[in-house]
Amino acid sequence: MHDKPVALVTGANQGIGLQIAKDLAAHGFTVLAGSRNLARGEAAAGTIEGDARAIQLDVTDQASITAAAERIRTELGRLDLLINNASISHTRDRTGMTVEEYAKSTRPSNVSLDEMRAVWETNVFGVVAVTQALLPLLRQAPAARIVNVSSGTGSLTMNSDPASHYRQIFGPVYPASKTALNAMTLAFAIELESEGIKVNAVSPGFTRTNLNGFQGTQTVKEGAAEAVRVALLGRDGPTGTFTHATQGNLPW
Repeated sequence: MHDKPVALVTGANQGIGLQIAKDLAAHGFTVLAGSRNLARGEAAAGTIEGDARAIQLDVTDQASITAAAERIRTELGRLDLLINNASISHTRDRTGMTVEEYAKSTRPSNVSLDEMRAVWETNVFGVVAVTQALLPLLRQAPAARIVNVSSGTGSLTMNSDPASHYRQIFGPVYPASKTALNAMTLAFAIELESEGIKVNAVSPGFTRTNLNGFQGTQTVKEGAAEAVRVALLGRDGPTGTFTHATQGNLPW
């Protein structure tokens, strides 16, 4: 068995995922940088100081997920931390569109069901599929952790408040996919609590990444901070939480 703790970060070839991978490597993890495109993953891994390795992983492709899980099992024999970071916000060209303009084109009354399904396939079903495939390895770890990168835009409590700044962009594509991701986080946390596996969701905040056309206001370092903090929780740390680096506990 590999003698260092192993972390898998999905969607680690760019943005917040890459920064999370860098930060975890700095904390002594062997980091597996998951990427749909292996060449991009290898290029990203090359920018990480420490033990970082690219792994081909398309969270919407069961064969890819199965192959990644088998590679981790045979090459390293362990997995201590899973960061479900891979996410998409849309499937069509949004060039020139603000977040608000895009939101208006994806109201429940006019949303493309194909676009909604595609986003949910990555953001929700992909997380469940990857987690299921890697649970046998996580269950063998002495203190396994699962961190799901969610978003404050998915909070039903905040969106039900007329004063919330998220309210006007809440819709069935990206925001509601994160609502569903939060539900999956809690479901896994409840199931795995008796086994000592902590499962938590984090909101990175409005971070400048390709996900939002680089319209965010935070750096990727700031966006990655909460995922890394929660990933490093001790044995007495919480499970089944939804948190933000500066806002603390967020309402579901």
